[in-house]
Amino acid sequence: MEAAIVLYPSPPIGHLVAMVELGQLILTRHPSLSIHILITTPPYRADDTAKYIASVSTTNPSLIFHHLSTVSLPPSLTSSSNHESLTLEILRLNNPNVRQALLSISTNFSVRAFVLDFFCAIGLSVAADLNIPGYFFLTSGAACLATFLYFPTLHTTTDKSFKDLNALISIPGVPPVPSSDMAKPILDRNDMVYQCFLENSKQFPKSAGIIINTYESLEPRAIRAISDGLCLPENVPTPPIYCIGPLIIAQNKKGGGGDDVPECLTWLDSQPSGSVVFLCFGSLGLFSKKQLQEIAIGLERSGQRFLWVVRNPPAENNTGVAITEQPDPELESLLPDGFLGRTKSRGLVVKSWAPQVAVLNHKSVGGFVCHCGWNSVLEAVCAGVPIVAWPLYAEQRFNRIVLVEEIKIALPMDESEDGFVSCDVVEKRVRELMDPEEGDSVRKATKALQSEAHAALSEGGSSRVALTELFEKWNHI
Repeated sequence: MEAAIVLYPSPPIGHLVAMVELGQLILTRHPSLSIHILITTPPYRADDTAKYIASVSTTNPSLIFHHLSTVSLPPSLTSSSNHESLTLEILRLNNPNVRQALLSISTNFSVRAFVLDFFCAIGLSVAADLNIPGYFFLTSGAACLATFLYFPTLHTTTDKSFKDLNALISIPGVPPVPSSDMAKPILDRNDMVYQCFLENSKQFPKSAGIIINTYESLEPRAIRAISDGLCLPENVPTPPIYCIGPLIIAQNKKGGGGDDVPECLTWLDSQPSGSVVFLCFGSLGLFSKKQLQEIAIGLERSGQRFLWVVRNPPAENNTGVAITEQPDPELESLLPDGFLGRTKSRGLVVKSWAPQVAVLNHKSVGGFVCHCGWNSVLEAVCAGVPIVAWPLYAEQRFNRIVLVEEIKIALPMDESEDGFVSCDVVEKRVRELMDPEEGDSVRKATKALQSEAHAALSEGGSSRVALTELFEKWNHI
């Protein structure tokens, strides 16, 4: 019977893309394997996943997508609920559909492994019931994994929520983390999402292994702490970890062929080498109109060349996360009067989206202001572009600590207590990043890690070796 691997991503586009990249990587090394990907219908529209899935299916028909039956959310959860609550609930309700899909695939294939996203941890019990080895694929880094492994210990050693603790949190292999900078979903221990994350974290030791989108020289201290068993209680063994990254979204660096080249790439062609700062904040992140105007003023005052992706502000009472479809913004009404005209000789504002990998790899780009999503971090490292870290949601404030204090490839964007960033801070950080002297340290660190990323993926490199070990384990099941 033909061997198969089943992948189970959570709905947000960043998680789906990372899991698809894992599937494509597996096929590159083992084309005889059959790769099946279970797709849940998202409870919100964070991005057009249907178009992405259709594109992948066309270019790589060896990836087989299984769309799980649609489930109905309870009335207590609406589009105004936070996206973590919505995602976790739809994944819980989908567990019977996951079982049915695994049973169906198993009638024609020998399923060697069931690989789950962290959000999908509730599905691990289904795999165990069916005697299918379950693995986690963490789309964040090793420092994030160390934190999740240590989370149950932190929970038992304090009775306060992280948001109220006002203390530095000590986690093996991780720099001291201000309690308020822990991942947003776990800041309030009375929140349902906190409890779900706690239960999901307890599933890691029950897995057959954990696959991480990182590489050894990027996060050596966190990886060592996990491997040495420092993140779990002494009587709980740590499952094998496989650092196989960096997995990068497969985009043509030239943005396609012929007439399909996006305007922003053509514009970049006319800019001096390393002169442009790129501002882009992920598929979910949104700013208020007031914040957008502060960014614009800061960019104008900085005197730097820039490429800026602007999305519409969130609806009133929204959390600043795009959980519904966003129309293209009206730039003239959102940005300061005359801004576009005054900066057109050195700046370009793009509506809603830009081909991020292609932009970061363009010779004209010398800096990246981003939300600290892990996919974006890896894309910047692989392009050798240093970062200004401006976290917005999820575990991104935690990632900022790691990027600034541990990996040292980013400058922090300093916000006020309510999260607002002034034009003065934007101006200062953009200038500092792009300055040949002030930005030299993070620029050199990023370039060094760029070389090490390529080495990790090369024959005999640490990530290639880890992937081989994983395949050998699957072959012997």
